[in-house]
Amino acid sequence: MEVEANSQRSDLAYDPDQDRDEKREIRKNYRSLQEDESLLSANAIGVDSLTQRIQAADKLFKRVKGPQEATLDSAFLVTASNLGAAKARQMRADAGGFDVDDFVAKLVTFMGGRWEGEERIDADDETVEFEADQTLNWELIGRRALAKSRRVPATDFMLGPLSVEQKKRTVVKRTRLEKSDEVEKRPQELKEDDIEKSENETTKNVVMVENFLTKQKAPINIFRLIVNPQSFGQSVENLFYLSFLIRDGKAALEIDVDSGEPIVWLCEAPTDQDYAEGLRKKQMVMELDVETWKKAIEVFDIKESAMPTRKAARTKLGGKWYG
Repeated sequence: MEVEANSQRSDLAYDPDQDRDEKREIRKNYRSLQEDESLLSANAIGVDSLTQRIQAADKLFKRVKGPQEATLDSAFLVTASNLGAAKARQMRADAGGFDVDDFVAKLVTFMGGRWEGEERIDADDETVEFEADQTLNWELIGRRALAKSRRVPATDFMLGPLSVEQKKRTVVKRTRLEKSDEVEKRPQELKEDDIEKSENETTKNVVMVENFLTKQKAPINIFRLIVNPQSFGQSVENLFYLSFLIRDGKAALEIDVDSGEPIVWLCEAPTDQDYAEGLRKKQMVMELDVETWKKAIEVFDIKESAMPTRKAARTKLGGKWYG
């Protein structure tokens, strides 16, 4: 069972329990790739050497299970991409291309032109001498071309077909845009007096959460506090209001050692002296999706919301209410 669990863990894209020695080895290998002096300039590294380093990084990435190692992989990928782009800019567009002038010169020489009395070898491996005023021997190149192709020559017109049908130009008549006689409708104009802003519920609800925690004699599970089994939206809002208390240091969040559950409770907010003595704020991101919301209701058997269910906020615009 332990072997099966380890194999399942190795298939995870993110594994916070990955072995520390393995993570340290991965970071060391990534830093050795990144600190290579040959990666400082496109002139200092060849294409084959760059390819080998990218392949080595690909092998390391298969073992990456944490964000810190993934960041090192991204940094190396950016460096390799910049080097690849620089190497591509250094390439000549006509490198290894077809030189027409060189081809024509060799073709003329093959058919007996240019030099007087020079010996040439024809298609039948026969040595032939050409004179200065001798015309080009097109038969030589013809026999050489026929040896490479079995296609039957066919006649064709050099200047195109004999009969050409002249295309008639179609004249498109443009219709004049005429305005409709119907009554024009304009969008509703809203003035500042027509907009009635709804009451700002955030401050009031943050105070409500604070008052609820004040009445609690012991720390409470964060899911039992924020989850509303009747409304996923209000569960997210409760978490949002709680975050203000945690940000201001009025509420604390930690994992219970005995039960392993995340618990919150009201605490005394730190003073300016505490921050002057070295106290630092820490941030975290807590995700609450529909699946987590449903699972929390099932696991903690939440029947009723600890926070009272609120009415949906409504806003009046131009005599109509929206909400």
